[in-house]
Amino acid sequence: MGYKRYRGGSPQRKRRPWLTALLILVLAGALAFGALELVIWRGAQGRTAQAGDGPEVMVIFGCQMRKDGPSILLKDRLDTALAYWEDHPDIKIVVTGGKGDDEHLSEAQGMYDYLTAHGVDGEKIWTEDQSYNTWQNVNYTFDLMEREGWNLTDDVLLVSSGFHLARIEMLWDRARDGRLAGEVYHDQYISTLAAPVSHKPSAVHMFFREPLALVKSFLFDR
Repeated sequence: MGYKRYRGGSPQRKRRPWLTALLILVLAGALAFGALELVIWRGAQGRTAQAGDGPEVMVIFGCQMRKDGPSILLKDRLDTALAYWEDHPDIKIVVTGGKGDDEHLSEAQGMYDYLTAHGVDGEKIWTEDQSYNTWQNVNYTFDLMEREGWNLTDDVLLVSSGFHLARIEMLWDRARDGRLAGEVYHDQYISTLAAPVSHKPSAVHMFFREPLALVKSFLFDR
């Protein structure tokens, strides 16, 4: 008795190329994510100048202000900056961060209040209170430095949460080079100071968020 040969192949075989492609995409995504996390981890180690006079300007990057004071992340940054300032009381300080819709005052003002309450001379603190993201933090800080007559290539110390530093340093280099394009200037030494992340849910959130923010800033913050 004759029979008809099934020529369509098994459904499982038909699906296999799609499964292979999906696995390749997942693997590529995981490798890219891992590479970005490595960049962020390396930036989070921080580094400070050991030779010469050290940084001339310390820039502290803002985070959310609450009605009862700085958020945990912001307090971590401020306490880290204060520990450095105690050993380097003559350093210039810039606090940067505007006022969000859910904040009762600007992040820069909140940082100024916290630092002066802990002994820093208010005349040594300059506030940049108009920015709403990291790219603006950096550019408006350069604007402030220019208004104050500072050298844009002064050695700087950038202070923020560890996960944030790789992106800050990338944008700082980009903004500085854009402003000084065509000029001959001495190399600027960028020191970074990583604040701990005491709020563990924020640490988990930033583990997933910061790689995407790094890619976004690399592509679009110009």
